[in-house]
Amino acid sequence: MKKIINPSSVRRPFGNYNHGLLVPAGASLLVTSGQLGIGLDEKVPEDIGAQAELCFEAIKAILAEAEMSFADVIRISGFVTKREDFPAYMAMRDRYTLDPKPASTLIIVSGFTRPEFLVEVEVTAAKLIC
Repeated sequence: MKKIINPSSVRRPFGNYNHGLLVPAGASLLVTSGQLGIGLDEKVPEDIGAQAELCFEAIKAILAEAEMSFADVIRISGFVTKREDFPAYMAMRDRYTLDPKPASTLIIVSGFTRPEFLVEVEVTAAKLIC
């Protein structure tokens, strides 16, 4: 359904993502809000990996509610507060994403709504309506 767009005139992606994915007409589109690393129990882990896992698990639940999965994700935007957290975040992103890999952006930010938050993740997903 999705067509990978990696033009030969543009440097190859740095990691496990694609520069673009083309979604055909007639697809259902889901856009999520940014998800933070906080559990139903209101606890926020101190570890970036554990927070990222909570973000991706929340996204997984949102996708399931929309009758979608990570196979339908076409774009991920991740936000971290420290450059040294890139590897842990990207390992979690790569654990959840499926082929074709979505377009992806990762940005360093100065902080979130609460100081204990280290990462926030949002996705866009598209699925062909049958």
